[in-house]
Amino acid sequence: MRLTLLGSTGSIGTQTLDVARERGYTVAALAAGRNLDLLDAQVREFRPEVVSVAPEVLADARARLSGVRVVSDTSEIAVLPADVTVNAMSGLIGLEPTRAALQAGRSVALATKEAMVTAGLLIWEAAQVGGGRVVPVDSEHTGIYQCLVGERVEDVAELILTASGGPFRDGPADLGGVTPAQALKHPNWDMGRKISIDSATLLNKGLEVLECASLYGVPLSRVRVTVHPQSIVHALIRFRDGSLKANLGPTDMRLAIAYALDAAPTGMQAPGQPGTVRRGPEVAGHLGWPLLGTLEFREPDLQRFPALAQAYRAGELGGVAPTALNAADEVAVDAFLAGRLDFPGIARVIEGVLDEVPQQALGWDAIRDADAWARARTHELIAAGVRA
Repeated sequence: MRLTLLGSTGSIGTQTLDVARERGYTVAALAAGRNLDLLDAQVREFRPEVVSVAPEVLADARARLSGVRVVSDTSEIAVLPADVTVNAMSGLIGLEPTRAALQAGRSVALATKEAMVTAGLLIWEAAQVGGGRVVPVDSEHTGIYQCLVGERVEDVAELILTASGGPFRDGPADLGGVTPAQALKHPNWDMGRKISIDSATLLNKGLEVLECASLYGVPLSRVRVTVHPQSIVHALIRFRDGSLKANLGPTDMRLAIAYALDAAPTGMQAPGQPGTVRRGPEVAGHLGWPLLGTLEFREPDLQRFPALAQAYRAGELGGVAPTALNAADEVAVDAFLAGRLDFPGIARVIEGVLDEVPQQALGWDAIRDADAWARARTHELIAAGVRA
């Protein structure tokens, strides 16, 4: 298999390379940001033909990375011929490369949550124009995908995403005094700082709800969240006959990544029906993983974690509201990590931004404008001292 990997130095990117190493895949192209030390090691090991870096480090990268073509346009990398293009970029900067890859007919394993959250309809339009395909990488959406293979979306009553509940699922009751260090200690998964805080607020699960609705073409009312502390069940589907189907597995993102690579060539060109998947070999020795222990499920506490409800609200508002939600959260999380905002303030700021979000039709320019507006407004609310 020949891979293009966007976001190679991040958590999903490095784990994708773990899978590529284990399976002997060819890595034809890499796109990174500014981490030239790690990128240099990746280039030495995988010998890609071309890499992309942030414009401000382009000259340095060209001096350091010998034997490889270095560019600063990630979309140029995204359209290169490959069996699978993995987009593991974080933030709205991942939108344009996703669009370019799909319009060029590429099969995209999509870990860039913002693509489906902010621009789902536009992403599907790009796939239909160019013949590209989409498969999700997130463990929950991969779980839904696997449960849908061989089924009809019309027979689905609801899609159920599981949430660990984060580090504060069992307390304290008052979250006003929790610290960034406490919020970063996810009980089950090893993740980056931003997604760890989003898991603590449950906003990450809210973004996944929006992503799920866009991926599979179902209304928000048919996407539900259940708190599952063990993180063994990644997703479930309840069918209209009342039966349930679930995806279970270890808390190792390499399994979800490997499945996405296997599934991408027959992935979705429109919301709904996954194609048949031929699975690859064992990943990271998980054939020996024991199915032991207790599985428990709880309703999410929206009083303590209102950000989840705000994600549903943004989805119901539609248009650019999900873009504003995403932007406000990014700024608020940074402020919390820097000690300029308390933990409950993240949700309060998001609420304030959604109260004022302009009603605009969805479009590429509208997304960029709404993102800029929401970031500026969030900074203003934080500076003014957001109130409970």
